[in-house]
Amino acid sequence: MGKAAVKDVNSLSPFELKDLFIKAAKESSRKADTAMLNAGRGNPNWIATTPREAFILLTRFGLGEARRVRDEHKVGLAGMPAMKGIAKRLKAFLSTNNDDPGASLLRRTFDYGVKELGFDPDAFAHELADAIIGDNYPVPDRMLVHAEKIVHEFLMKEMCDGKPPKGRFDIFAVEGGTAAMCYIFNTLKANGILNKGDTIALGTPIFTPYIEFPHIEEFGFKVVNIEQNSRDKDGHHDWQYTDEELRKLEDPKIKAFFVVNPSNPPSYAIRQKAIDQIVKIVKTKRPDLLILTDDVYGTFVPGFRSLVTDLPYNTILVYSYSKHFGCTGWRLGTVAIHEKNIYDDMIARQPAATRNRLNKRYESLTTEPEKMKFIDRMVAESRCICLNHTAGLSLPQQMQMLLFSSFAILDKNDAYRQRCREICHKRLADLYKGLGIELKPDPNCAGYYRQLDLEVWARQVVGDDFMDYVNEHSGPLNLFFRLATDFHTVLLNGSGFGGPPWSVRVSLANLNDEDYVQIGKSLAQICREAEQKWRKSRGKPKVVTKTGSRRLTRA
Repeated sequence: MGKAAVKDVNSLSPFELKDLFIKAAKESSRKADTAMLNAGRGNPNWIATTPREAFILLTRFGLGEARRVRDEHKVGLAGMPAMKGIAKRLKAFLSTNNDDPGASLLRRTFDYGVKELGFDPDAFAHELADAIIGDNYPVPDRMLVHAEKIVHEFLMKEMCDGKPPKGRFDIFAVEGGTAAMCYIFNTLKANGILNKGDTIALGTPIFTPYIEFPHIEEFGFKVVNIEQNSRDKDGHHDWQYTDEELRKLEDPKIKAFFVVNPSNPPSYAIRQKAIDQIVKIVKTKRPDLLILTDDVYGTFVPGFRSLVTDLPYNTILVYSYSKHFGCTGWRLGTVAIHEKNIYDDMIARQPAATRNRLNKRYESLTTEPEKMKFIDRMVAESRCICLNHTAGLSLPQQMQMLLFSSFAILDKNDAYRQRCREICHKRLADLYKGLGIELKPDPNCAGYYRQLDLEVWARQVVGDDFMDYVNEHSGPLNLFFRLATDFHTVLLNGSGFGGPPWSVRVSLANLNDEDYVQIGKSLAQICREAEQKWRKSRGKPKVVTKTGSRRLTRA
């Protein structure tokens, strides 16, 4: 693709560019009669089976309970599950279906709720049966009572390393992490917590929509990038925040800090030193700083601790179930806010005119709108307020979320979580094998993606003159079209995530292990060919190297 054509698509999101790469890769793979390798999206190619088996079995129980009340089988009509005595009937049902693959988790989930969390047996069993059928509106609209408590325990285990802060979090069950982002941004603006023209900070590189949201007309935020620009002793990226970058947060003009942790696309958790510095800044200089942390990849890092653990008052936690459980199609996500939080306090301290405006905005929902929590305002905003009575995530979705959560809680050896990590890190090792370079272990590495900055290799291994030549004769997007047309491979441009211009994002979640060896080899071949072309143009001798003898980059 020529420079002019590339320029025309340069403004597109990497997720839109992906479609162009896929089109080119499909055509080239068809001609070559070989498979296309699409490592562009982070949809995992594994699923958690046990919670789904429990879901199917629970559906059978719910249907049986509905037919118990009313059964017109000739026309396919039944009633609605009744609460009285339902816990006893659930136990009998599980005993009868003891050999079903979902029975054990369903039984253990029920026992966990009753014995560990103190649930009333009939109330819990009825929520399970009625919700799986989906015959009622979500009540409470924010999240079902028992489902919320089990999801809360899951988040405290996985996002806080089992050592959560004091107090509880209110949870809003939403249609995936993307819906959470929409609801949060809209509610912050609607309530005057963030206003058009305000300055926010983004921890970059970052998931592209966080870059795009602030520039949408409705928001119009000014943006300061807090860059993950630290380097290791060899000069290679280790994708962490430096002290200097984090000190930008001391500026009182910055109202909020939005971060993905572990990062996307670098896929590294924030190291403890940087977390400590963020905590210190908030505690000593910026107690008013709003923090949004999107922690979808947290389960892939041992001992992961979200910022919400140390800064619960300031932080909104977003978590999506999509990656860990292989359920992007289910659209399951949560927003968690501590019961004592800055958002409620900011609303209470708004000027009288703003409070009056907001009271009028929410007066149709409650006789005391000024007491309405921020998270409940978020629920209302998710349905344009006037449809608040129909708000909330569908009940079958909440049941699958509950079962995913209990599956993780009750997996005492964390066998499933460990296996997910092994899959990603095996593929990361295979990618580096194909590249022919050393992979350095890092305890903060999630390994769900890998961001490779090819300019680091170009300047450190070959020289600045070579990189200047490359920039003069090509553009970064040409690399991705070359991968698609010549190697049938789809990767995403790291620049679209606020990363370096010559960086690539490789998803390690959605292809077979051996495919990553091939992707590594393809990238290495493109780099070697570019170097040889430059050498020929300068009259320099060709360099013959063994695989692995010339580092591309660490990250």
